[in-house]
Amino acid sequence: MAKAKKKSDFISSGLVAQNRRAHFDYLIEEKFVAGLQLLGTEVKSLRLGHANINDAFGVEHDGEIFMANMFIAEYANKGYSSHAEKRERKLLLKKKEIIDIINALARKGATLVALRLFFDNRGRAKLEVGLGRGKKNYDKRESIKNRELDRKIRLKDF
Repeated sequence: MAKAKKKSDFISSGLVAQNRRAHFDYLIEEKFVAGLQLLGTEVKSLRLGHANINDAFGVEHDGEIFMANMFIAEYANKGYSSHAEKRERKLLLKKKEIIDIINALARKGATLVALRLFFDNRGRAKLEVGLGRGKKNYDKRESIKNRELDRKIRLKDF
């Protein structure tokens, strides 16, 4: 029999998932924090920390922004209803932010990437997305070189 979850195992506020490769693969120019339109079983699954946003990206349909390829595991104690694990989820943004993102996505090479998925202080699921461009290999080598240089400087100070 499966081990029962305690109340302390649920995430009420704080980080649920993070995309660590986003800053390595993309040059993030601008960040937005958006709400998510979720179903009840998705929220319960997020509270257990069952999410993956590493492959998530933003798409535009009819003047609205959606996150595609975002994985939220199926809730184990579901009743008669459940949700699709990799469905497109609507981002809840202000109209000006939506217009800015749509205009930026129209440029060549621009991508909307998920950075962090978290619960705010009021218990609402939020997604931090970044508007960026893909890095070339020489940009990645430059990032690695700068990171190692900073590490050497920090170690020299101690």
